[in-house]
Amino acid sequence: MGNPMLNAEPARAPVPPRLKGSLASRLWRHRKEYLAISPFYILFAIFGLFPIAFSMYLSFQKWDGIGRMSYNGVNNYRFMLTDPEFWRAVGNTLLIWIYSTVPMLFLALAVAFLLNSSFVRFRTFYRIGYFMPNVTSLVAVAIVFGTIFSNNYGLLNYVLNLMGLNSIEWLNKTWGIQLAVSVMVIWRWAGYNAIIYLAGLQSIPSVLYEAAKIDGASTVQSFFRITIPNLRPIILFTLITSTIGGMQIFTEPQVLAGNDGGVSGGGLTIVLYLYREAFIHNYFGYGAAVGWGMFVLIALFSIMNGLFVQGGPTRGQGVK
Repeated sequence: MGNPMLNAEPARAPVPPRLKGSLASRLWRHRKEYLAISPFYILFAIFGLFPIAFSMYLSFQKWDGIGRMSYNGVNNYRFMLTDPEFWRAVGNTLLIWIYSTVPMLFLALAVAFLLNSSFVRFRTFYRIGYFMPNVTSLVAVAIVFGTIFSNNYGLLNYVLNLMGLNSIEWLNKTWGIQLAVSVMVIWRWAGYNAIIYLAGLQSIPSVLYEAAKIDGASTVQSFFRITIPNLRPIILFTLITSTIGGMQIFTEPQVLAGNDGGVSGGGLTIVLYLYREAFIHNYFGYGAAVGWGMFVLIALFSIMNGLFVQGGPTRGQGVK
């Protein structure tokens, strides 16, 4: 039977009378466990929740970062909605997002499909190679691409001159700056999304492709009727993350074109506009309002992307 003293449960500290009740008693009973995990929540509250709440409060204030704050009402938001520079930054950001995200996701899906094929050798080497740009210093990448697209001594202009064509001032034209930034985004994130798509492809049961092959389906039919429907949740994930990242582009245009987005202003994105107004012109209240405006735009585009991707055929749809 054993010693009953060894089988007895350890005694818990009694709950104080003032903490009687379901929720309070559970919190008190497990106070050591909550104390053990409290550092994470304390740090998150200090460096996460507090900055978000303070930025909301700051968006209704007029403050230069040093002096006393003064209540400004909704004037910051009113000025943001009527400022042509803000809408120009929104337009530039959307164009860069379209130029970069759509080709990047198609390229990533094609690369993942090839890496998942049985006839490709050294697949591990290619996976590492495609992922390397994602862990490369972004400032270093921007400097390298700056030399490629340089107006005077860039590599692209050198190639054009060899072909007998005139040089192009890439960084002095709106479309040139947007093209340079888009190429940087594609080069940096195509491999990352390809690895995500590759994991999704490997999770699709092979019996679906075997059954489709027996039914006489071609490779293209299997791709659009089996691969795409089963990858829809992953495509939605990459589309939303690409939207969030595309709306927050800052380092690439800032290094390539400067704080004003270049001579033509084609590199002025929303975050670069926020940085210029808040940290150069010292309009911190207005910068906070621009940040919340960007949050609303990202939320709207994420919802639209979700509705667009989920509007197709259901997951696991057959070939017929």
